[in-house]
Amino acid sequence: MKTFSLIIASFCIAATSAFVQSGLKTNYARSAKMSMVATDVAKEANVMTLSRYMIEMSKKNPEKYLELESLMSSVQFACKTIANLVTRAGIQDLTGLQGEVNVQGEDQKKLDVISNDVLKAALRYTGKMGVIASEEEDQPVLVEESVGGQYIATFDPLDGSSNIDAAISTGTIFGVFKEVEECIVDDDVSDLQAAELECLMQTLQPGVNLVAAGYCMYSSSTIFVVTFGDGLNGFTLDPQIGEFVLTHPDIQIPKRGKIYSFNEANEFDWDEELQKYVKDMKRGQNQSKTAYSARYIGSMVGDVHRTLLYGGIFGYPGDKKNPNGKLRLLYEAAPMSFILEQAGGKSTTGSQRIMEVAPEAVHQRVPVFLGSPDDVDELVSYYNK
Repeated sequence: MKTFSLIIASFCIAATSAFVQSGLKTNYARSAKMSMVATDVAKEANVMTLSRYMIEMSKKNPEKYLELESLMSSVQFACKTIANLVTRAGIQDLTGLQGEVNVQGEDQKKLDVISNDVLKAALRYTGKMGVIASEEEDQPVLVEESVGGQYIATFDPLDGSSNIDAAISTGTIFGVFKEVEECIVDDDVSDLQAAELECLMQTLQPGVNLVAAGYCMYSSSTIFVVTFGDGLNGFTLDPQIGEFVLTHPDIQIPKRGKIYSFNEANEFDWDEELQKYVKDMKRGQNQSKTAYSARYIGSMVGDVHRTLLYGGIFGYPGDKKNPNGKLRLLYEAAPMSFILEQAGGKSTTGSQRIMEVAPEAVHQRVPVFLGSPDDVDELVSYYNK
């Protein structure tokens, strides 16, 4: 009996040892395979990273792209940093409120403040920025570190931050303008304050003046979508090589979709025209005779990204409480409108093309409707009746 027990024990030890060794071998093989894949990807000549894309475009059109190359390098670095912070928000206690209120009277999340600092720091040292304007700042700021800066950046550092605690998709939105006139402020200027104000007021440009715009979405993957006025391309962050890789070349939005994205909790405060438009979409009594589905995340980047790929219409209209809606022209509406138009889509306030709206204040809000061209045209037709 004792001998039999020893035999069983020896068998169990041998089996366990074999299992562990097998597991180690499997893990080692898996790790080795992943390492080889990462190396192969990094060496693959056909992989188009965002950095390589900017270099190649600079060679083709140096006058347009050369100055933007370092700017995009800083923006993508900031987005990688924010993506990492978002991923670790729950672990590093970055969720919850900061305890402060921004200029719009909104409670700031911890990551709102941190993301804003990350973007400002990245943009300051490009040597190309003259003015930086953020949704989280009271006023635009001059970039003292810039020598001969010729660009103006506007951005929403963390769109959809109210969703952070629930780990729902968020994003960064940015737009880039060129200075109307060279802005130089030094001690020799007779009226320093007036010179600074003149520089800062160059931020108030319509969307048609944008030279670049994009967004970075932080979700199941990190996606960087950008346009320079000659089409729209999407890049996905490959964590194996730490680079944004071209995954969505020449994005084109469908002419019409089957999804609408509105916050219907405010329906009874909308214009009658909009209420009828949405009711007709639900019933299939619209031009396409197709009943639409509702999809609403509450993060503009997430909702717009889905609209770009699947088609349909996204809207944040004005209502009785907020006649101009809640989206800011410079930080959200204009850059996103530029992006949609470059993909063949359209955007409107309901009565005017958003890209043509001339801002009167840095935090001006406008109603926003954007998406597939046929869907947006149909919405406008309700307002024109």
